[in-house]
This record gives sequence, C-alpha cells and structure tokens, in this order.
Amino acid sequence: MTVPHTGPEETYCDRCGEPAAAGDHAACQAARRMEPPRYCARCRRRMVVQVTPTGWTARCSQHGELAST
Repeated sequence: MTVPHTGPEETYCDRCGEPAAAGDHAACQAARRMEPPRYCARCRRRMVVQVTPTGWTARCSQHGELAST
C-alpha cells in the first residue's frame, strides 16, 4: 500500500526530521532529489528505507509505505 505524504498534515521535514516550518530546508529539498525520505512527514518517525537498482520504498509503522515512481 502506498500512502501519499502530501498536504497540510506534513509538519516535519522528511529528510532531517525537524519541524518543516522551522529553519531553512533548502539543503534537504536539494538532497531529496537524489535520496529517499528518511523520516515520516506526518509523525517524525524514522522510516524503514530500502533502496534497489530500480527505486526505493520507505515505510512508516503508522502511516504506511511510500515508493519512488
């Protein structure tokens, strides 16, 4: 099951885990073009990430799985 992490419920940066509204996350956004997310944007939990030659999956224990497209 793939759960989109977009919308007003996103309160944390999915790369560094810090609050999205606090600080400058330009470096995080640049890095995310090449890397999978590491933290759930909804709850800040560290996600289980698997990278394969064809993409990646990231799973939050509370909010489900994201996958590269």
